[in-house]
Amino acid sequence: MPGLLGKKIGMTSVFSAEGKNVPCTVIEAGPCVVTQVKTVEKDGYAAVQLGFQDKKEKHTTKPLMGHFKKAGVTPKKHLAEFKEFETELNLGDTVTVELFNGVDFVDVAGTSKGKGFQGVVKRHGFGGVGQTTHGQHNRARKPGSIGACSYPAKVFKGMRMGGQMGGNRVTVQNLQVLKVIAEHNLLLVKGSIPGCKGSIVIIEK
Repeated sequence: MPGLLGKKIGMTSVFSAEGKNVPCTVIEAGPCVVTQVKTVEKDGYAAVQLGFQDKKEKHTTKPLMGHFKKAGVTPKKHLAEFKEFETELNLGDTVTVELFNGVDFVDVAGTSKGKGFQGVVKRHGFGGVGQTTHGQHNRARKPGSIGACSYPAKVFKGMRMGGQMGGNRVTVQNLQVLKVIAEHNLLLVKGSIPGCKGSIVIIEK
């Protein structure tokens, strides 16, 4: 689907027409530059590659510098592909947040906050103190029994245990678009999106 690369600015709230205070996330969406146009004849599928945020030449590899010079654009930090744009785009064209004018809902994909190694209470919502129903004796935040002994004599894959939490690619679907502020490249969507402030996200129609 057509979309844009953006940066999460932070959260705020706006008042609706009914006077309700609606929590929302502010995203700096674009402007993005077309760095490559893929076609069915040459690449096997049709797509448009967009670049977001400028990057210094000395921090760009030579193959990528050639890629950007071919498109006639300055080096970009982040690249992503999108399909099914309604208008035909050429190398060097700029796509702005005005793409979402008249759009009611969007999907936002980003990398969730990394939380390191976490136990079962935080990671999976086990009962913990007061609801010690997982076979433990006097350790209120431990997982307790994780499997039988003689049969199956192993722990099944997918067992909910402690481990790395966060840092995953997460997509939140059907977020309501509250406002498009074209002069500042800002998009306001209802609710929260994955990632910390300043993290890169992908917004799709």
